Amino acid sequence: MKVEALRDLSREELDGKAQELREQLLKLRFQQSTGQIENPQMLRGVRRDIARVMTIRREKERAAAAPPAPATAEPKAPASD
Repeated sequence: MKVEALRDLSREELDGKAQELREQLLKLRFQQSTGQIENPQMLRGVRRDIARVMTIRREKERAAAAPPAPATAEPKAPASD
């Protein structure tokens, strides 16, 4: 899953994506326990995708909660004596 594509999603869409990935992870765990999983590395990939989604979601939360940066004032020239 591309990070750029995830950054374009809204918070609600990210929540939905995380829920979808968790369901996929649950299905993969069932397949693993019954010995039907074709590619065990898919578990790792799905867990990492969940982490990516949650990281981007947290970044968006922090960006929304952060106060706007103050406008930078021009530096004053040193006083000459």
